[in-house]
Amino acid sequence: STCACVEYYGKALESLIKQVKIMSIHGKMKHKRNKIFTEFRKLPGGILVCTDVMARGIDIPEVHWVLQYDPPSSASAFVHRCGRTARIGNVGSALVFLLPMEESYIHFLSINQKCPMQEMKPQTNVLDLLPKLKSMALADRAVFEKGMKAFVSYIQAYAKHECNLIFRIKDLDFASLARGFALLKMPKMPELRGKRFPDFTPVTVNTDSISFKDKNREKQRQKKLEEQR
Repeated sequence: STCACVEYYGKALESLIKQVKIMSIHGKMKHKRNKIFTEFRKLPGGILVCTDVMARGIDIPEVHWVLQYDPPSSASAFVHRCGRTARIGNVGSALVFLLPMEESYIHFLSINQKCPMQEMKPQTNVLDLLPKLKSMALADRAVFEKGMKAFVSYIQAYAKHECNLIFRIKDLDFASLARGFALLKMPKMPELRGKRFPDFTPVTVNTDSISFKDKNREKQRQKKLEEQR
């Protein structure tokens, strides 16, 4: 749903899925977008993590799956996203992930976009990759910060959804969401002010002590900290 989510999950997938080319693209990559898109089209296979910037007006041959991790902000965008697969007589599949409280969106899409959908049962024996993501955040401040930004941007995007009768921010389980983003602690943001999260356990590590793997970035951070002190 957001550029920050693309950057975080793109980085995560690079570490979690080996021997598969992972590429990321979003609207803020103004000059790099065409280069990444051209490179991806030439690949024999791979995964492209993207925002709705890639939902229409582009053609990538033989896309087997379109996985909509976040529900699109508009019903028309849903159909455009699905349209990246099964093009010109080819076969493909599109899947959207929804929370139980969001299931009425399926009925809305069937009326609004004449788009029938079938339920796909959750996979069994799924690996728990969240501990690995947490370890990545503890080992590199860049991953920690990307996760925090992604979480904040996700909530802000959710609050602006055009179907706000279905996607209600007051119904979101912020603790579960934070666990899903493998956060080390809850960020400070207006939407969370005054709320308690007994179901979320922050790490005991002082997150200010997490350093950047990039030595130049860490040097700049230490310089800023020294100035603040």
